[in-house]
Amino acid sequence: QVQLVESGGGLVQPGGSLRLSCAGSGISFSIYTVGWDRQAPGKQRELVATISRHRVTDYADSVKGRFTISRDNAKNTVYLQMNSLKPEDTAVYYCNVPAGSFSGQGTQVTVSS
Repeated sequence: QVQLVESGGGLVQPGGSLRLSCAGSGISFSIYTVGWDRQAPGKQRELVATISRHRVTDYADSVKGRFTISRDNAKNTVYLQMNSLKPEDTAVYYCNVPAGSFSGQGTQVTVSS
């Protein structure tokens, strides 16, 4: 059974940083593109970042230069480093594997003073 478990969310002030983690079980991240997306209250879910099996990365324009996605295949974990956070980054963040339509339960990120 495939499970994706996100962690690392929380409350942070504007300008602060958080690092999200996504640990996979029942699936080998090393052969898949893995992504992060997010959903804010009242808004559609949007793609934030992806990283391919060859470590090619892609980002939404709204987070370019502030967020960094990375992977540690030995730990079967994908990370999202989020810097210079803004209130509009507030959302539930989900880890996903598009090829298998797998997604985690999400972790809440709240950016507020």
